[in-house]
Amino acid sequence: MLMLVYVLINTAKTNYCKSEILTLPLRMQKISLLLFLIGFATCFYGQDLAEKKQATVYEIHINSEINTTSRIYLSNGLKEAETVNADAILLHLNTYGGTVVDADSMRSAILYNPIPVHVFIDNNAASAGALIAIACQKIYMRKGANIGAATVVNGNSGEAMPDKYQSYMRSIIRSTAESHGKEMVINGNDTTYKWIRDPNIAEAMVDDRIYIPQLIDSGKVLTFTAQEALKFNFCDGIAESEQEVITQLMGYDDYRLVEYKPTFYDNLKGFLTNPAFQAVLIMLIIAGIYFELQSPGVGFPGIAALTAAFLYFTPLYLDGLAQNWEIVVFIIGIICILLEIFVFPGFGISGILGIIFIGGGLVFALLNNHYFSFEEVQMPDITQSLLVVLSGLLFGLIIVIWLSSRIGQKGMFRKVALITDLTSSESIDPEIHHLSGKTGKAMTDLRPSGKIIIDNEVYDAVANTGYIESGKTVKVIKNENMQLYVEKE
Repeated sequence: MLMLVYVLINTAKTNYCKSEILTLPLRMQKISLLLFLIGFATCFYGQDLAEKKQATVYEIHINSEINTTSRIYLSNGLKEAETVNADAILLHLNTYGGTVVDADSMRSAILYNPIPVHVFIDNNAASAGALIAIACQKIYMRKGANIGAATVVNGNSGEAMPDKYQSYMRSIIRSTAESHGKEMVINGNDTTYKWIRDPNIAEAMVDDRIYIPQLIDSGKVLTFTAQEALKFNFCDGIAESEQEVITQLMGYDDYRLVEYKPTFYDNLKGFLTNPAFQAVLIMLIIAGIYFELQSPGVGFPGIAALTAAFLYFTPLYLDGLAQNWEIVVFIIGIICILLEIFVFPGFGISGILGIIFIGGGLVFALLNNHYFSFEEVQMPDITQSLLVVLSGLLFGLIIVIWLSSRIGQKGMFRKVALITDLTSSESIDPEIHHLSGKTGKAMTDLRPSGKIIIDNEVYDAVANTGYIESGKTVKVIKNENMQLYVEKE
């Protein structure tokens, strides 16, 4: 390059010396040609300098199950890579798989990330890990590493899920392979195009019905070794360390390695936003609200419900999923339930709206929607949100029924309620004691507690079985613990 500049300078001197004998048009042509050559040389010389600039490689480690926490690691890492102006991102991957929803979110983030993402499979990229690896621009593997076996299975039993789940996994892993496009292959005078990542091979990692000659028989799910993956273009190189990947395969001789360091908050947020834990929080919210309404006043059930609601909405709000209006919808649902119980007794429109608002607030908080626009929301996100909320509500209902039958009995719940029989106590009101067997009328709905009127006197009472509507004739069947128990006559 320096020799080329030297020649150009000497050419300029020669042209200047001969300028007196050249005509003006000819001199202008020579000068233009000289400027063009100088610019052309400068361009190449500048390119040489740019090539010597130190590269920045950003590394993210995913060495555990694919779940909410690993999704947070990847999301934060991709954002930080942009802030440090990374030239490339290296995903250091070793996983046996995890949840499809989190894997789908991670593969989408990789596909649409402005900085190219490369993956180094340290040992395993199974199931959801295979989907994430295929999304990366380049796949590098260690000797002895494996990729594949992406069939959707039940997390508890390990059995394959029904075909509707496999169908979705087949679709996303196929589209992920297709996203890398095709490359041109020239064979003599013939030019053809072939997939960079063959979608049929990717789909064979999910569906055991797919047959590919000289590769996989039907009835088997495809899993590649490193050498096999290299042969069928599902691996771009084999290396034994991340340094070897960066220098020999990615081509960065002079580089600066920056690693993503998870914080305590990242791990806490991952735990709090785990679908299983969110279902537990919803269960505590529902059970806490129910038992608090049974014994008005701020007690343990109310504190438990408020704490669970705080832990449910706070990480979602900080993550940008839960918006102010979704939290307001949840609070409106609580208010509707309170109105149903204390203002408009009877299971009517206020109670129905309360249930709808509470469920809606919990579901919407889990979705990445903007008000009622769901353009960026994927169907798996909606399915998971509904499953989390419905399972939480179901288990909350089961807990309510179970605890209602256990409170006051022998065991760990015996101190939650008063169990001493006060029927014969001297402190009992003789008038209440003599109400046994008398009939009256339900002044309010008894669900199960409410008010009755006997001989123009109002008493608190509890329906012994089921609910009793307002205005029905009731009969006092017993009194225990200063409480009247009635049945519809």
